[in-house]
Amino acid sequence: MAYTTLISPQDLNLHLHRSDWIIVDCRFDLAQPEWGFRSYQENHIPGAVYADLDRDLSAPRTPQTGRHPLPSATEFLKRLCRWGIDPNKQVVVYDTVGGAFAARLWWMLRLYHHEAVAVLDGGFDHWVRLGYPTESGIHTNPPTVKINTQPDLHWVVTTAEIEQHIRQPRFLLIDARAPERYRGEIEPIDPVAGHIPGAVNRFHQNNLNPDGTFKSPDRLRQEFTDLLQGTPPDDVVVYCGSGVTSCHHLLAMEIAGLRGARLYVGSWSEWIRDPSHPIATASK
Repeated sequence: MAYTTLISPQDLNLHLHRSDWIIVDCRFDLAQPEWGFRSYQENHIPGAVYADLDRDLSAPRTPQTGRHPLPSATEFLKRLCRWGIDPNKQVVVYDTVGGAFAARLWWMLRLYHHEAVAVLDGGFDHWVRLGYPTESGIHTNPPTVKINTQPDLHWVVTTAEIEQHIRQPRFLLIDARAPERYRGEIEPIDPVAGHIPGAVNRFHQNNLNPDGTFKSPDRLRQEFTDLLQGTPPDDVVVYCGSGVTSCHHLLAMEIAGLRGARLYVGSWSEWIRDPSHPIATASK
């Protein structure tokens, strides 16, 4: 049985040393970019390799892109081969923030038609709290042969599509950032505060229970159904600051059985690159 959304620490522990399973540590801190790799070297789930948000899951930023543009297919597939991932492997990804960074890799693998990928429910902290084993150092897997696949760009929304949506609304935009950032009251990362006009807000952390595990499928389904108000999932587009934490909503909607939403990868940090783009705040 493939795991395609979440996996519990108990189930991962049962499969910990299988050669056809690949574990990827996605810990990261936007304010301290080197923290994740340092923490990984100190302590990680046995057999886990490390994926860096800036270097592995993103391409370099350009004057036209947001903060975390997608890497090219060539570069991303090289990374998968280096980590030992091929189409026959079950992949498990984790972090320390309820899946906010791990969901980016979950979504990227799905973009490349790899369905057998799951986020560790509760993340590394939950794993440690339950007393499961860890190791230090740097783990490597035998590299795989070249993967010959291309991304399904149907799941990617461009700035041009958002511009068209502003002129003639076509879908429901969901902003996954904290409410105060959505309202434009504060902006700790990007140079302009506010949100894309017409977007509704649901903070990605609202997908979690207080202990950092995901809410039940039934509860997530009810909450997203209330938010969508009749909009089919196929007509939903999510965004955040740079196309990372909004993947959390795509995972949560998948858990809830609401598959079909797409990602505006450039997100807010790309939208504000063009000063002609309209911006909304809570008072406008």
